[in-house]
Formats: sequence, structure tokens, C-alpha cells
Amino acid sequence: MLAANTIKCRVSHTYKASPAVVYDAWLNPEIARRFLFATNDGHVIRADIDPRVGGRFFIVDRRPTGDAFHQGVFLELKRPRHMAFSFTVEEHDHNCDRVEIDIEPLGSGSRLTLTHTMCAEWAEHEEKTRQGWAHVVESLGKELEQQQFKATG
Repeated sequence: MLAANTIKCRVSHTYKASPAVVYDAWLNPEIARRFLFATNDGHVIRADIDPRVGGRFFIVDRRPTGDAFHQGVFLELKRPRHMAFSFTVEEHDHNCDRVEIDIEPLGSGSRLTLTHTMCAEWAEHEEKTRQGWAHVVESLGKELEQQQFKATG
């Protein structure tokens, strides 16, 4: 099997927030720690984000099964519509994963589409990966709604 074979895993979510607000949440460590790779039974204990092209992110979610490490490098940052980053988790140390986030205006809100391109050798993890990203984008929606409520409440 050629290493060039890839799988594209996509998830989308609609938010009541503007593209800029959605975009900025991904790059703000205080906000990102509440939705990015955070599981229902875990707790993010570290969220380091250097929001520039070539900058790295490192997020650690402490889970009952042990700490989960998520890291990558920002490849493209075009606020507020697009970002791309390399992505690895420690136990799967390979370099061909790329995640792209596209955010389009939708009325007074926005629609985010996340595309995770992964090596075909990880095909058995495709559905789990999709579910993981779906959880991330849904959690971001809850986080943005709470922030909006705090701002208006």
C-alpha cells in the first residue's frame, strides 16, 4: 500500500457566532481547553497554542485511561475563514495527518467544515476519528453559546 493513499474524514457544524469568533476560539488556549480534544470523562490539563504559521499546539487531556496527547503545527492561518495544521497523537506517531478548517458566513452565524486527511493505513480509525471531531465541533458550539449567554446575561 502506498503511503500517498489517504482518507478524508469530514464533519460540519453550524454556529450562531460569526466566523471570526469561531476562528479565534481555536487559537485561544483558555477557550480551546474547554472544547478541543476534551472528553466528557477527561480534563484538559495543558493547552499550549502558538497561533502563527509554524507555531505549535500541544494539548493534554487527562482521562481515566491515561493522558492523551494531541499536537501539531499550524500550516496556514487565514483569519477568519481558513486554517490548516498537521496533527499527531503520541501513540500514532506519523506525519501525514492534515486538518483543515473552513468557516463560512451563514446569516448572522457561521458554518464550520473540518476535513481530516489521514493515512489509509489508519482506515480502521476513520469512524472513531469522525466521532471525535464531531464531539469537538459540538463542544465548541456549547462553549460559544455559554460565552454568548454570559455576555448578554
